[in-house]
Amino acid sequence: MRIIRAACLVVLWFCLPSFNNVHAFDFDDVNRQARQLATASYQKPDNDLTTELKNLSYDQYRDIRFRPEASLWRSDGLPFEVAFFHRGGFFQEKVKINEIAGNAVREIKFDPNRFDYGRNKIDVTRMRSLGFSGFRLHYPINRAGYKDEVAAFLGASYFRALGKNQLYGVSARGLAVDTAQSSGEEFPRFTEFWLERPEQAAKQIRFYALLDSPRVTGAYRFVLTPGEDTVMDVKVRLYLRDKVALIGVAPLTSMFLFGENQHFGGDDYRPEVHDSDGLSIHSGSGEWLWRPLLDPKRLLVTSFAQNDPLGFGLMQRDRNFCHYEDLEAHYQQRPSVWIEPRGKWGSGRVELVQIPVPDETNDNIVAFWVPDAPMQPGEARDFEYRMLWQKNKETTPPGAWVVQTRRGRAYTKNLDSSIGLLVDFDGPALRKLAANVKPKLIVSADANGQIIESEVYRNDVNGGWRLSLRVRRVDAAKPVEMRAQLRGNGNKESETWSYILPPE
Repeated sequence: MRIIRAACLVVLWFCLPSFNNVHAFDFDDVNRQARQLATASYQKPDNDLTTELKNLSYDQYRDIRFRPEASLWRSDGLPFEVAFFHRGGFFQEKVKINEIAGNAVREIKFDPNRFDYGRNKIDVTRMRSLGFSGFRLHYPINRAGYKDEVAAFLGASYFRALGKNQLYGVSARGLAVDTAQSSGEEFPRFTEFWLERPEQAAKQIRFYALLDSPRVTGAYRFVLTPGEDTVMDVKVRLYLRDKVALIGVAPLTSMFLFGENQHFGGDDYRPEVHDSDGLSIHSGSGEWLWRPLLDPKRLLVTSFAQNDPLGFGLMQRDRNFCHYEDLEAHYQQRPSVWIEPRGKWGSGRVELVQIPVPDETNDNIVAFWVPDAPMQPGEARDFEYRMLWQKNKETTPPGAWVVQTRRGRAYTKNLDSSIGLLVDFDGPALRKLAANVKPKLIVSADANGQIIESEVYRNDVNGGWRLSLRVRRVDAAKPVEMRAQLRGNGNKESETWSYILPPE
């Protein structure tokens, strides 16, 4: 089924409608603006909000609701609709939003009558030129006749999307700049959008965005196709005003508080709390790699060198409600997000940033692509990629993959300072092994780790195979990097389990 699904995605990519209709605005237009912006000094956004809007609390802001009947294109009966986010609270910057309809472009003007202000006492007569802070797209993916929210763009360059029966989890960004650098991170923002009016029977929508920050500008084109896996095709052209230390392409942001490989020390009834449980990488050489996530004690940055990567993503593989037991958050329904580069991205690295957090209200996981070739001011740099927001048919290796990683030891007579790890593998390559055949284990640790025991045995409960490890750390102040892989008949390999024990 995975081979068939992959083939279908390739067909979908090559069969995208050509959008041959002549429009008043296209990628060349937004690119022209981005290029011109890069030659001029950065202009900070106007801080023109009233005090009452600036000081809105989280709950007060949430009490401002967009009226669904005021959605863009609702009265036209189009398959897509657009709702808008109010400015205020954490979202103070104005975002200009335009509609492209045939050979005309018009700005969508703010109207306070589009909003229900709830219990807030706000003087709406002073808001006629307020503008919006973002927008969300609606389309019927779960049932006919009801347009579900399928994507939202709100705050800096953040956006999220949903497929069928999914709940918001992982966020994406237009660009990451100097993430986890000592100089501090710069957050570019989408300052303007152009939404292309869809046709009556449209199954996808195209729109453009202009990105700006003190040192970077960019032109973006998005083509969103909602469905069981919602697909977002992204085209990017970047320009620099000034040098940056790190450019992060196709950045993903998520949350991991605790899980099977890291128990929670506090009083929480939930076994696991995370939007994603691992980073998956498909390298240009064909190797698949799985790195379980952590909530580290201190900032932890790891890099995975690649040449022309085939894909990477922050994944939520654990779909069992009983592993979360959260009837409100439903972490088992959070999407995995897979990035597929289009064309050759050259040499670089997938960077994983893990940040300590006290609770699940803060995102602490970031993953993105960093090209080796430094970008220079005045240079244009292009990237294209596909984003897949997945749940039921997640991207996995064709042979075998990691199901779970557990840290801890069962009873042993000789207690020592070693660390116990259990890793479950599953997949067709392992299930096809004869009853008397055992997969070959390839396991290693760096110089700071001593593997005391390693054993592979069949998991009779689920039909997979379990790896049991005992590792001793040489220097507690340093991390330990480990790798493990199973090989079956004909040298068919599982993905590589790549794990780090952070410094104590």
